Amino acid sequence: MPAVAYQEKPRRQTQQRPEPRPPQRRPEHRAKQQLKTFHARLIVTRAEEWWVEAHTPEEAQALLAAGQGHHAALGERLHVELEEVLEDGE
Repeated sequence: MPAVAYQEKPRRQTQQRPEPRPPQRRPEHRAKQQLKTFHARLIVTRAEEWWVEAHTPEEAQALLAAGQGHHAALGERLHVELEEVLEDGE
């Protein structure tokens, strides 16, 4: 008997099934959970740094009190007070 080469049959490749997804909620449930955006008017007190060019400290103080000068740094908030929550369209 002649020698015959033995060949193995190729194995069938099986695909793994993806994990099941959790059930989707119906659209009416999603609408109830959406967040709304509200705007508000706040009164904020900050310690800001400003600078001005002047000949004396008194002149610099007068210029800054008159609204002159340049904004140097925003500074930190010292106090925040809620004045009102605004309705849509305001």
